[in-house]
Amino acid sequence: MDSSVAGKLEVFMKKIKRNSLGQTEFHNAVQEVAEQIFPYIEDKPIYHKMRIMERLAEPDRVFMFRVCWEDDQGNIRVNRGYRVQNSNAIGPYKGGMRFHPSVNLSILKFLAFEQTFKNSLTGLPMGGAKGGSDFDPKGKSDREVMRFCQAFMSELFNYIGPNLDIPAGDIGVGAREIGYLFGQYKRLKREFTGALTGKALQYGGSHIRVEATGYGTVYFMEDMLKEKKDSLEGKTCVISGSGNVSQYACEKALQLGAKVVTTSDSAGFVHIPNGISRDELAYIKELKNVRRGRIAEFAKEFGYQFHKNKKPWGIPCDLAFPCATQNEISKKDAEMLVKYGCIGVSEGANMPATLEGVQVFQDAKIMFAPSKAANAGGVAVSGLEMSQNAARLTWKEEVLQKNLRTIMSDIHGKCMEYGVESNNYINYLKGANIGGFKKVADAMLAYGVV
Repeated sequence: MDSSVAGKLEVFMKKIKRNSLGQTEFHNAVQEVAEQIFPYIEDKPIYHKMRIMERLAEPDRVFMFRVCWEDDQGNIRVNRGYRVQNSNAIGPYKGGMRFHPSVNLSILKFLAFEQTFKNSLTGLPMGGAKGGSDFDPKGKSDREVMRFCQAFMSELFNYIGPNLDIPAGDIGVGAREIGYLFGQYKRLKREFTGALTGKALQYGGSHIRVEATGYGTVYFMEDMLKEKKDSLEGKTCVISGSGNVSQYACEKALQLGAKVVTTSDSAGFVHIPNGISRDELAYIKELKNVRRGRIAEFAKEFGYQFHKNKKPWGIPCDLAFPCATQNEISKKDAEMLVKYGCIGVSEGANMPATLEGVQVFQDAKIMFAPSKAANAGGVAVSGLEMSQNAARLTWKEEVLQKNLRTIMSDIHGKCMEYGVESNNYINYLKGANIGGFKKVADAMLAYGVV
């Protein structure tokens, strides 16, 4: 990066940090994109003149609201709810809702900003948004979760809709929560429209929505390996997390002949030296999705060692799929992965590698698929669910599987188009950022100053 570009980037980031004090996660997300975009637009003055990056880094609007609900003991609880609508330049706002104690404005602004570029890469007409609450569904009864979701939606329902903003699930928001949220939306609006995605099939949901993010993450890795005349067959994979993304990344990796040797949750990880079997994966799905248990129970049931409060990145592997949460791969973790033979990383979670960790992967010239590209399968199928709802149709699973595979290949192609560097190294991060930026930016130029 030449000095002129570096100077403009520095001024830009100082303004971002001044206007969003203490929002570290948001700062990192903006910087990751800006470091690729500023060199790209240096010879394209219209983007500077129209302040496209400045406008994208300032959400269209942010809603914060109190959520008051009653627990099973009759105690009044108070949480904070949010919705960040970042950009609707190419379509209605679209992005998940996260229920987790860590949720704050910084994290949701980062996720909404990232979602804008991710949705652009899918090729579908969707803008970027994100929302949620610091409510923790863990340990809560179904009725407590229902009361919270109804109270949350009672504050949010006026600001969402099928042509305005379409939330979906995320961490802490699964089929149960979506059902309660949609039921309350329908009750308050007195209409049945596709205002949320991730719904059950019985009331307007789509086949393979649950599987899509995990499958897509592995499909992207498959495409990267194909470029090197290689495949997943026989590869040793480490996967973090044990929720939907992790479960279905594991499932697809097994289908493609890989060996998955780890699973984890927030309490630690389990190492399975000979690889997870399909029966063991079925047990994990039941443990996490039905009983809402901890991964230590899986270790005890099958006689594996549970590594308490540790992450799986020190396990030798060929491929890594971080599928848990943001910032789970530090610089030290990335160095361990490279040291122990990792040749490729595909991000299933949202920005699970820190900026320093990403730099380690790029310095080592290993394949690195950023989350805005690699985990776009989930929102892609959400977009297809929106289309089905609008047409009052339900497409067959095989149609959706084919569409998902095509979309992921198209995203890979777009990343290659903008990411090939002079030494023939494919910088997928650069390709994803520029590919996602250009569509949104050109739409904004077409609208003028709005």
